[in-house]
Amino acid sequence: MEKKFASQADLEVKKVSFTKLADCAYAYTAEGDPNTGIVIGDDGVMVIDTQATPVMAQDVIRRIREVTDKPIKYVVMSHYHAVRVLGASAYGAQQVIASRGTYDLIVERGEADMKSEIERFPRLFQAVESIPGLTWPTIVFEEAMTLWMGKLEVRIMHLGRGHTKGDTVVWLPQQKVLFSGDLVEFAATPYTGDAYLTDWPATLDRIAALQPEALVPGRGDALLGTAQVAKGLTDTRAFVKNLREVYKQTYDTLKPKFGHWVIFDHCMPFDVSRAFDEATGYRDPRIWTAQRDKEMWAQLEGHR
Repeated sequence: MEKKFASQADLEVKKVSFTKLADCAYAYTAEGDPNTGIVIGDDGVMVIDTQATPVMAQDVIRRIREVTDKPIKYVVMSHYHAVRVLGASAYGAQQVIASRGTYDLIVERGEADMKSEIERFPRLFQAVESIPGLTWPTIVFEEAMTLWMGKLEVRIMHLGRGHTKGDTVVWLPQQKVLFSGDLVEFAATPYTGDAYLTDWPATLDRIAALQPEALVPGRGDALLGTAQVAKGLTDTRAFVKNLREVYKQTYDTLKPKFGHWVIFDHCMPFDVSRAFDEATGYRDPRIWTAQRDKEMWAQLEGHR
């Protein structure tokens, strides 16, 4: 019998939290499911990462409407993975913002990634039929851009590669609040199937240099206070550096310490595959297709 992806057996509904980080910033989290960030300016709302489908995005919108009736003007992609961005159409935003690297990933592998992730994550793609297609940015920036939402300064920055080549953070310098996307995870296993493992620690150092006092990771609880932020950065850095092992050794090494983290068994084959690729000359991540997913899973599971 063919063994399914670990994520295909992940069917338990998660409890949603809507955490206030500052008067203008909130975190939508759900026990290790993909997070969404919300910034409320004087004249509108920004959403960072949109959930996987327009139907699933409706719960985010409901939470937003509990705290503001301002229009949702901006959607920001922290990076390109289908589970993060395909709910964008629900918000009716005037602008969808992404880095050049993220735009390039959509062009290169958007369709393949969408099909791959939908098959891997059935619970996270509720009402998949509501997705109108790929989410395309209307604004593409190179390194950084600043938006003024009234008097609120919002910096949107590509600080370096890590989880993908297009990773984007949203930084509120006045409030010291940062939305990191999957560059930082908290008690959730980093996925490195499209990662730049050599670059990632330096990118985390640039995040740390901003000295955030609150941080919304890609998965896991919002981090409140400098001690929690530092732990999120340190733990993510430690995990990424540990991925320079062969699969069995890596799995056996990481399982006792990280095995209780959300989606550990799902991410490990992809994480180690990417580490091996980078070590053997594939500087840029190869496209994940549904067929490649299955072949990799079968090969690595057979060696564990």
